[in-house]
Amino acid sequence: MRGRTLVIGAIVASLVLVGAYLAAGGSTYEPKHVQNPCNPRPWSNPQGLGEIANQFTNSALDGAACRLGVSRETLARALATPEARRRFAEKYGIDDEKLAQAIRAGLLRAVDDAEEAGALSPFLAAPLRESVQSIPLEQAIELIQNAKSLLGNVESFLGPASGLLEHFLP
Repeated sequence: MRGRTLVIGAIVASLVLVGAYLAAGGSTYEPKHVQNPCNPRPWSNPQGLGEIANQFTNSALDGAACRLGVSRETLARALATPEARRRFAEKYGIDDEKLAQAIRAGLLRAVDDAEEAGALSPFLAAPLRESVQSIPLEQAIELIQNAKSLLGNVESFLGPASGLLEHFLP
């Protein structure tokens, strides 16, 4: 008798769970719509290199994805590994030159966005713009994937004068 009660209780609990799921809209599922990468995203007030690097990366991915006509998330996955990049290139018919142009455009957008947000001084923005216009594809991908290392390298390059960097970054 006790076993039968437990089975009936489990069935009732299962039905209640299914009912609650359906009541909450679980009968239909649509993935969350991703933001259009061509629309600007507001920069928050970044505090430190890590936050600036994160926003720089997002902005660069948005700019490149916009140029390629894909989502930022699709491009980020494509740049994760050489194999993913190869599959992306085949699927979208994008050669390395077109990808490099798009990534350079994305990096330029990131520099512009950072400067406009006050996260990057014009003193640093101008030479960065010049650098990214001719950066090789592999280095451009590395920069997008690890913008923090670029900013960290600038800081370590300055050595004892790294306190000066605080005048050029928030």
